[in-house]
Amino acid sequence: MALPLVYNLESVRARWRTTIVAILGIAGTVGVFVAMLALAKGFQAALVTSGDPDNAFIRRAGATSELDSAITLDQLRPLEDAAEVQRAADGGALASPEVVVVAALPLKKTGTDANAQVRGVTPRALEVHRAVKVTEGRFFQKGLLEMVVGRNAVRSYKGIAPGDTLRLGGTSWTIVGVMDSNGSAFDSEIWCDADLLNSTFQRPAGVYQSVTMRLTSRDALNALAARVAADPRLKVQVERETDYYAKASRMMTTMILGLGSIVALVMGVGAVFAALNTMYSAVAERTREVATIRAVGFGGGSVIVSFVLEALFVSLAGGLLGCVAVLPLNGLTTSTMNFQTFSHLAFAFRVTPLLLGFGLVFALLMGLAGGVPPAIRAARLPVTAALRDL
Repeated sequence: MALPLVYNLESVRARWRTTIVAILGIAGTVGVFVAMLALAKGFQAALVTSGDPDNAFIRRAGATSELDSAITLDQLRPLEDAAEVQRAADGGALASPEVVVVAALPLKKTGTDANAQVRGVTPRALEVHRAVKVTEGRFFQKGLLEMVVGRNAVRSYKGIAPGDTLRLGGTSWTIVGVMDSNGSAFDSEIWCDADLLNSTFQRPAGVYQSVTMRLTSRDALNALAARVAADPRLKVQVERETDYYAKASRMMTTMILGLGSIVALVMGVGAVFAALNTMYSAVAERTREVATIRAVGFGGGSVIVSFVLEALFVSLAGGLLGCVAVLPLNGLTTSTMNFQTFSHLAFAFRVTPLLLGFGLVFALLMGLAGGVPPAIRAARLPVTAALRDL
């Protein structure tokens, strides 16, 4: 026979002070836990959404990132002629050979320099990276010292608004537009003409660091990879663009999750002790109640279930409070160093229903850890000794 739930609700109301302490402890822990998950999710999403599953990403064989890669014109031409590469309306290959440079620019918030990623592309880039749209001004013209900047870069750095002149590599560049790629890493970049970027930084002409190619179909990747492997001129590696960016996000995501888990674990231990204190206090104050309940026919199992349900109710309330408290973080933009490219990357927190669900599960686990031992103690109370004091 189970005890009515109203008994637990009345017990929580009667001990509201200690209950609030436990709820706040669990809420704080769940809030930190979900916030760190949302931070990692946002960083990962910013990089992964930079890729397109219909694109192939090509870099030098053995290169770990774009920064240590090199693709020459002799390699680019056979890649562009591949049958698996989609053609534009003018018959040219939908391929975007790209150059990457890291430049120090002053941040708006602090005035200190941070590494900005400058990407040299061709006008064909917008046809390959279809998520990128120019939302203000226009795209740069080939052969001119012009730049377009990502919307997050405009918010992050000084002196790169449309119409500004940016001094880079000893050359003055004019900012002519702002681009938006729906929160991807491209929103933190600056784009300009690849050949001019090479010459500005005294790099060899016709040498790029990566090539992104639009495939004729999503399934054409394996055929392109086989074609590349069979051509001795092409010492390159081919992978899906989304896979490249997913791997690029892995190290930072793992570090954020690791640090967040440690913080959440430490706070969780404190929250469990708060719950233990609350429930043990409830047992101590309700010795006679429990004895009376046992005397009228409720078994030890009913007492355990009742106390565990009470602990779960408190932890669920704390979990819900923590989830509600973290909701305003959703969409909030923050930034960090992308260790794959050693550049500044702005991204938004992503609080998803799944992460909120993880937070509630975490809260319930803390409730179990803080509720089961006191419940067992309550069930083992000597009934006759407690009734003798009535």
